[in-house]
Amino acid sequence: MTSQRVLLVIPPLTQLNTPYPSITYLTGFLQSRHVHVEQADLGIEMVLRLFSADGLRSVFKQLHNNRAPLPREAIRMMKAEHQYLEMIGPVITFLQGHDPGLAPRLIQPGVLPQGPRFRGRKTFARSVSVTDRAKQWATFFLEDLADLVQATITPHFALSRYAEHIGRSASSFDQIVASLAEPRSLTDDWLLDLFWNHFQQTRPTLIGLSIPFPGNLYGAFLIAQSVKQQHPDLPIVIGGGYVNTELRRAADPRVFDYVDYITFDNGERPLLSLIEHLSGQQHHRALCRTMYRDQNRVVYADDPSLTDFSMDDIGCPTYRGLRLDRYLSILDSTNPMHRLWSEGHWNKLTVAHGCYWKQCTFCDVGLNYISRYEMTPTERLIQQITQLITETKCHGFHFVDEAAPPAALKALALGLLERRIAIRWWGNIRFEPAFSPDLCRLLAASGCIAVTAGLEAASDRLLDQMKKGITVDQTALVASGFKDAGILIHAYLMYGCPSETVQETIDSLERVRQLIGADLIQSAFWHRFTVTAHSPVGLDPAAHGLRILGPKFQGFAENDLEHTDRRGNTPNWIGEGLRRSLLNYLERRGLDLDVRLWFDEDVPRPTVSSGWLTRLLNKQKSDDGTRRERRLVWLGGNVTRESVGTQSRLILRGPQHDQILMLPTPQAEWLEHLIKAATPQQPDQLYPHVQAAGTEFPGTASGYKRFLTSQDWKRVRSIGLVLV
Repeated sequence: MTSQRVLLVIPPLTQLNTPYPSITYLTGFLQSRHVHVEQADLGIEMVLRLFSADGLRSVFKQLHNNRAPLPREAIRMMKAEHQYLEMIGPVITFLQGHDPGLAPRLIQPGVLPQGPRFRGRKTFARSVSVTDRAKQWATFFLEDLADLVQATITPHFALSRYAEHIGRSASSFDQIVASLAEPRSLTDDWLLDLFWNHFQQTRPTLIGLSIPFPGNLYGAFLIAQSVKQQHPDLPIVIGGGYVNTELRRAADPRVFDYVDYITFDNGERPLLSLIEHLSGQQHHRALCRTMYRDQNRVVYADDPSLTDFSMDDIGCPTYRGLRLDRYLSILDSTNPMHRLWSEGHWNKLTVAHGCYWKQCTFCDVGLNYISRYEMTPTERLIQQITQLITETKCHGFHFVDEAAPPAALKALALGLLERRIAIRWWGNIRFEPAFSPDLCRLLAASGCIAVTAGLEAASDRLLDQMKKGITVDQTALVASGFKDAGILIHAYLMYGCPSETVQETIDSLERVRQLIGADLIQSAFWHRFTVTAHSPVGLDPAAHGLRILGPKFQGFAENDLEHTDRRGNTPNWIGEGLRRSLLNYLERRGLDLDVRLWFDEDVPRPTVSSGWLTRLLNKQKSDDGTRRERRLVWLGGNVTRESVGTQSRLILRGPQHDQILMLPTPQAEWLEHLIKAATPQQPDQLYPHVQAAGTEFPGTASGYKRFLTSQDWKRVRSIGLVLV
């Protein structure tokens, strides 16, 4: 299309197990538009530079030459320098999955030097495998080294973020300028060396820096500063999640001493428009959602004639140029749900752009990434899945939606089953009744292993106030359906919501205790409610009883706002009790204790009955949900029919066991035909409707109704016949 050569970069740091998808989406899109584009994840490259024999030698050499007093732990680790240098190579090879046979050696006493991260964490449950023990000890080994670097070489470094504190407190651009003026650290130098290697290979005419989180901001501007010092006329553009939420009001012209353009929201249209502009095809005014500087004034251009590309037109993400075999599967927890975030590669795709609910008062519902809702056509999504399987040889997928719609997931599940495409997948949803037990079974049959969702506050009053659109009871019933289908759940939790009282927080904890105790939630995390500038609460805090305290916007970043709550009372100390209780609950400890025991100060007794969840689930068992569900889908195996006089024996194959039914031959033939019609066999097949199936039932309408309540029908349903 153009002569432009684009280099897309993720600065350090995001995650170590798999590339963050922002540049893979854009690279795939630009390739589909015949733009020459290369991509680089400098985070994993910098980590591997550090965690190498040469990298650690540089660290220890700098420590030996350091004249300032060193922390006691640093001195202890320096005494084990030889062991660290000897074992860093095997540890990295093991965590990359290249030599799993190293596991027994890594957990032998004395093989790995054990620093502070190992303290109190050396015992394992008998159920923990040798491989997982080795992964966790290898992770502690790396975390000790990361802590050493952070404490002695540079405060910027952490395993999943880089100089995050700068990005989190950047209302003024002064802090960025001051940080960039400081002497470069060892890791800064490595970062720039790695960037310039990619620069020399690509010789770009445009550099794109993706900044998804505060922990990527400093690295991005460090790269931009270095580029401008050597190639002042080379255009640089920044975008990404942090930019979309934090920099929408950026007004300090000094920002554009480092970068030339800032783009917002989905990057496909803005980036393509910018490339066309740089190629001389379009005027500045034809840019899309883009800031730039004109005569020392920040200008925002957004051509109203331009629209975003549909989900059917954005191409397919690609990992070309990113060596997936170099990423690390660290294991900081053996919790099966928690480890999904940090272990193994996941191909990233999107079932639907935006959120179909978009009403929650704490969410940025007015911004494009939430407000513009569009489902990816099922056929297109399946094409992307097969293309990524071919490219990566990986059958694991993480759908990174704001909230994947139930209807879209149902269509995807049927599409995968019809085409016999075997994958493992997980993604984010909303706890809502549309996720019936039968739909959960269908999703599991298509490869779903886990979902994440926001329960937020486990209080109906607070859920209603935040316009969440769910109740606590509905959440529990949905979680029960996922559990019965064998699907893991991670719940996002908040405390300190507007007008929330300590009593409501304690009641929420009691409900969470019961949910985890019943194994309806396998992983969760509490965080304190934060007012964001673009949410309904942030746009009108007074209407929610809040007063904003700051920080004062000074021309650069604006998002998280400090506040006081005139109606509520959830002190900061309550967060420690919530954190402590949850850590124990997820390890199956303390689930029978009074929730008040987790707090250092007095809190009220829960008003929630200790039998709330048990009674709710017992009540649910009387309703199989057929009133909400429509079409029959068979998830079981082969069906065999044998004649026995006027009766027939139907053998229904199931995943764990078989069911044998003795039915009058006409009913057996009818059921065999029904199951065959309900078996996924071809794309876009029409599945039988539960009511229409009754018209072919060999008997009366009342007989059909009786059959639908019979034990035989229940056995068929249990083995694999779902209504969705």
